[in-house]
Order: sequence, then structure tokens, then C-alpha cells
Amino acid sequence: MPDDPSRVGAAVGVAEHGNSAVLVTLAVTGELLDRRRIDLTRGLPTHPYHHEGSWAVGRYVDSPWAKPISLEAAVALVDQVREAARAGAREGLAALEAELAIPIRCIALRDCPPLPPTTREIIADARAATMADSVLYRRALAAAAADRGWEVCWYDRDRVGPLAGRMLPRGNLDAFLQAMGRAAGPPWQARQKLAATAALAALGARSS
Repeated sequence: MPDDPSRVGAAVGVAEHGNSAVLVTLAVTGELLDRRRIDLTRGLPTHPYHHEGSWAVGRYVDSPWAKPISLEAAVALVDQVREAARAGAREGLAALEAELAIPIRCIALRDCPPLPPTTREIIADARAATMADSVLYRRALAAAAADRGWEVCWYDRDRVGPLAGRMLPRGNLDAFLQAMGRAAGPPWQARQKLAATAALAALGARSS
């Protein structure tokens, strides 16, 4: 590890859930610098592809929470949520960076699966619609991070643990996360652990 942590800078690991995201920021030394949750949208439907989009094309219309909506309105809603998420991501990342003494160099986000090219095509594809909302929020965070000059590192949830373990002297990721959780206090659950793991792996990629 470098003697000067600011040379490599800090990494932000992200574990998203619906329209919110857990951000865990680590220094290259592995020190926990910040932990927070941000909401990317407020007052809007959180899953416009999977819910409103599906209802617009006749999926799940017998569910008790379904509401009538046209395809045009569903497409417009997706656009509205996307713009709100971008604004929320810009606001959330700016607030995080303003509170840290060490510059943030990168952000680690979960890989995005390939999706059809247009909103209408995604809505029409049942499988794509189940994934598209999460991708929308991840892409909003990626765009906001890129605007701030941060490198965007994409991680595979199934492979990020071994990559993070390489940053540790003994490779014991579980012990590292447990110690961090004890020091940080609650909440320290699966999402916080995943975000910390992703940040550690991103630091390893940058320092190698």
C-alpha cells in the first residue's frame, strides 16, 4: 500500500436497493472514511419499468396494486424517474465528496446487464423490465461520478469478494468486514458489507 493514501485516493463502493443506494467509502489503507445511504428519487414510483411499464402492456394487471396506465404515460414516467435519479445522484455524490478530506478517485458499481436499446423495447421484454429499474439507478450514479472525474469501476457480485481479499495481508475478507462493522456500528448488514467489499476491490485494481 502507498505511504500517502491521497496519491491513490478513496474509493466508493455502492450497493443499490430500489431507488436508494448504500455508499461505503474507504481509503487505500482500508480505513472506513464514510458510510451513508442516499435516496436517488423522492415522491416518484421507484420501479417504473417493472411496475407501471408492465401494467401498460398487460402484465400483472390482476395484482391488487396494479393501476391503469397507457404505454405513452409509462414511457414518460421512466424518463421522469431517470432525470430525477440523475439529479439525486449528482446531489448525493457532491455531498459525499464535500465532506471528505481525501479525494475520491473511483466508484464501484454492480455490473449492468445488456438491455434493449429503447424504453419501449425494455418494457415489452418481461425479463429486461425486471432488471431495468436497477440499471437505471446504477447508470445515474455512474454518470454523476464520471461528471465529477471519478473512475467508474464495474464489479461482478459473485467475483468481487476474491478480488477484495487480495488487498488484505492474510486475505481474510470476512474478518476484515466484521472488524469494520464492529467499529462502525449498526447498520452493518449485507448491503454495507457488499459496498465495502466493492470499494476494497476497486482500490486493489487502482493500486496494482
